[in-house]
Amino acid sequence: MKRLRWPRRLPIDPYLLLLLGTVGLAALIPARGTGADVASGASTAAIALLFFLYGARLSTREALDGLRHWRLHITILACTFLIFPLLGLAARVTVPAVLTDPLYQGLLFLTLVPSTVQSSIAFTSIARGNVPAAICAGSFSSLVGIVATPLLAASLLGSTGGGFSGDTLLKIVLQLLVPFLAGQLLRPWMGTFVQRHKRILSLVDRGSILLVVYTAFSEGMVAGVWSRVSPARLAALLGVEAVLLAAMLALTWYGAKALRFDREDRIAIQFAGSKKSLAAGLPMAGVLFGAQASLAVLPLMLFHQMQLMVCAVIAKRRARDPEVTAQDPAAASRIAVGTGTRSG
Repeated sequence: MKRLRWPRRLPIDPYLLLLLGTVGLAALIPARGTGADVASGASTAAIALLFFLYGARLSTREALDGLRHWRLHITILACTFLIFPLLGLAARVTVPAVLTDPLYQGLLFLTLVPSTVQSSIAFTSIARGNVPAAICAGSFSSLVGIVATPLLAASLLGSTGGGFSGDTLLKIVLQLLVPFLAGQLLRPWMGTFVQRHKRILSLVDRGSILLVVYTAFSEGMVAGVWSRVSPARLAALLGVEAVLLAAMLALTWYGAKALRFDREDRIAIQFAGSKKSLAAGLPMAGVLFGAQASLAVLPLMLFHQMQLMVCAVIAKRRARDPEVTAQDPAAASRIAVGTGTRSG
């Protein structure tokens, strides 16, 4: 009998462990009083810094060059900002029997955020798909999401108690859009610096996200929002998210086939069109939800880890497709055991 073996390394994102540690710190030592005011101000500055760096990094020329494959990019954008939100709206039927209204708002919010960049590229590469298309798709999604996510939140979350208002819209413009545009405008002078210090700047934006998470979960602890969530509700949320991910993986793969995309393009569409960005979603949630952000980002954090683990398995299987191994018999042996993806 063939013995079952555990994989040598599970595709658990180390950065997610840091995020969970930050949540635990906020639960044990939440910021209160003056400390909360300081943390809130620092979080606001961190969000502005994050989107300034996003703007400084995103090459407008590369994004425009990628428009040549417009059918593929429109398909991915439609999956990210049309089909995903429609499935999120359909999930409203789970309230209140399966999900509470705050958890549903978080679930709906995750369907509105942009696609990932790093992990989409990594999985597309492992599966031997169209990597340049995945790079452009991630850039387009990030760029469109700066505007599309707040607008979708205004129209969808406002009607479900998300608390979206004119003041919130002004916050989004000042904290997200203005820094992003400033980064884009300064990119001709900052481009070399950004490329030279890419690793250091990556640590800066990841640290900023940890600060945003700590502030959001501290506010949630002080407001007592976690007393409304039971283990059964969390298990139900995981089940709903598993169905959501499975639906998007199937729709992106078979839908791309129906649209007559080739295998490499279908891989890029599946990995870029079925995932959501934790890095972009967390700071947006901090602006949109305030004290309720801790519950709002919980579905996104869970979905992020789920998509990494599931897509890692799919990518490795795609790399062993007969048409790939026929062209390169040694391809399967070169597949990495771990994905090493970032929190995109």
